[in-house]
Amino acid sequence: MKFRFCAHNNWTTLFNKARNLIATQRAAASTAATSAATSAMADIKIQKTKLCIIGSGPSAHTAAVYAARAELKPVLFEGWMANDIAPGGQLTTTTDVENFPGFPDGILGGELMERCRQQSVRFGTEIFTETVSKVDFSSRPFRVFTDSRTVEADSVIVATGAVAKRLPFTGSGDGPGGFWNKGISACAVCDGAAPIFRNKPLAVIGGGDSAMEEATFLTKYGSEVYIIHRRDTFRASKIMQSKALSNSKIKVIWNSAVVEAYGDGENKKLGGLKVKNVVTEEVSDLKVSGLFFAIGHEPATKFLDGQLELDSDGYVVTKPGTTKTSVEGVFAAGDVQDKKYRQAITAAGTGCMAALDAEHFLQELGLQQEKTD
Repeated sequence: MKFRFCAHNNWTTLFNKARNLIATQRAAASTAATSAATSAMADIKIQKTKLCIIGSGPSAHTAAVYAARAELKPVLFEGWMANDIAPGGQLTTTTDVENFPGFPDGILGGELMERCRQQSVRFGTEIFTETVSKVDFSSRPFRVFTDSRTVEADSVIVATGAVAKRLPFTGSGDGPGGFWNKGISACAVCDGAAPIFRNKPLAVIGGGDSAMEEATFLTKYGSEVYIIHRRDTFRASKIMQSKALSNSKIKVIWNSAVVEAYGDGENKKLGGLKVKNVVTEEVSDLKVSGLFFAIGHEPATKFLDGQLELDSDGYVVTKPGTTKTSVEGVFAAGDVQDKKYRQAITAAGTGCMAALDAEHFLQELGLQQEKTD
């Protein structure tokens, strides 16, 4: 009995030692984690501003110019390859822009956005090439977070745009062997009038209203327009279908998908497509000089984490005639709230509106604070 008691006593001692060792290790780990977290927080810069602009396209920079001229000293986050697009937004993925006022000979998309950026800086906008990871709109000042910085702002303009959806198939990209911007585009209204498409056979991929609208628009320039759709019916509204199908220049290739784009062999431009019938699996050749994706856009709103009212497609909802969102003091401009027009010039216009709306909001906020004081 005594031996068993001693064994039990030894076991208890060992258990207590082990438990104390584990507790010590956990405490050390916790201390180290706390120290690391404290160090990381110490490395994060906190900055205050009257207005923070999130975005880098025409709407963001127009807002910045107007806000800076109003002496709001805006801070702008232009992102770093946010949504896989360089600072400057979708225009940086295009070549010649011929429908932006003031440039009768056209201008490269990247150059246009660099000029917009320079104008923002000229009037005092502080620009950070950092991507916003999250926001906190629950109370003012609002907080905008990147990996290395937190900005506390009295007002915010969301101008993060929307990315055109593209299909991945051989020859569709912008790398070696790809024909993106060499005959393949995602905006017929932007690019359809370009000389390389005039009087040439063209194709549109899609089956919704956008596809019908873009195909109809392209008939002004192309010799004929093919709508390639992977089903045997369109999802577009009846009126849009009727308008497209009644156009003698439009032909529909049903139950089909593009599997490859190839060159013309001379100018390294798009020369044609390999189209696969998804029912028979037969692959046919289609000679076209232009291909336009019309399969929708994805607004860059995920980082908002549901803090603003969005519509069923993920676009920020604004009050009619304004850029005001569901949160007072937060505004939205450009393609992130525009699913209809999606043009550089309309984006710039809403950027101006957002800056003016923000300025008026801040003026009212200042008056309220004065009355409170």
